[in-house]
Amino acid sequence: MKKRVVGLGEVLWDVLPGGACLGGAPANFAYITTLMGDQGIVASRVGEDSRGIEALRRMEELGLDIDHVQTDRQHSTGVVNVEVDGDGIAQYEIARPVAWDFLEWSSDWQQLALDVDAVCFGSLAQRSINSSATIRQFVAAVPEHAVKVFDVNLRQAYYSAEILVESMRLADIIKLNDDELPRLMALMNVVHKDEKASARKLLREFGLKVVCITRGSRGSLLLQGDEVSEHLGFRVRVADTVGSGDAFTAGMVHEYLHGASLSLMNEVANLVGAWVASEVGAMPAPKRGALEHSLAEIR
Repeated sequence: MKKRVVGLGEVLWDVLPGGACLGGAPANFAYITTLMGDQGIVASRVGEDSRGIEALRRMEELGLDIDHVQTDRQHSTGVVNVEVDGDGIAQYEIARPVAWDFLEWSSDWQQLALDVDAVCFGSLAQRSINSSATIRQFVAAVPEHAVKVFDVNLRQAYYSAEILVESMRLADIIKLNDDELPRLMALMNVVHKDEKASARKLLREFGLKVVCITRGSRGSLLLQGDEVSEHLGFRVRVADTVGSGDAFTAGMVHEYLHGASLSLMNEVANLVGAWVASEVGAMPAPKRGALEHSLAEIR
């Protein structure tokens, strides 16, 4: 049965050395959930400009529900300049202010919030007071059964301890990488001893259902209650890492919503994240049947 899954926050264009690719963590997340058979819905805001028009066209072409993407007459569509090093690792320079800094709570979004199975939100889109308030209002409005996923995204200086702590209080699942974990613990004035100890601390303190720590090419660590799952990842030829973490989150959440074990969640998430890393941009089109075949082999 298809789940209704919302990516809430930024939609933007990643300007890579080879050209511009559609992106933004929530949109990337929603796209991968759509590929995996759920209904990916984007709740964001774009400008009334050529980039905004093209973003809407492209998302619709990719099968995403764009009925809840707001348009802004005063602010332009988001853009991120991306530099990729020799190992395919991306560095980001994020423009501001842009349309997604002005997310508005509306009756449309209220109705959407009441009819979802999961919502994924991050810290980046909360860099503005307006969007932060709207995101928190949306997440607080979802039904009790809906899964609330917080993607920690420590980009530039666009985060604070208050944003991170309040977001974790709202969440059921959090995902962050092994570089962000010690920085998060430092912001909370907690000594970071090792990944498992810090993850357990977060799990207990915020009453979380799952904590996920990604380790890049070295795989990931997932904790759920007293259960621990570690995965070494899949080796691929990396094109760029843009969107691979979002794909990981989408794979993990899809499996969680469909009742998978922690180890299967971890394996599927790593497989999907590795596939996106092997392609250019955050929303690659899979070769017919290739992703389904790979997933079928590990399920």
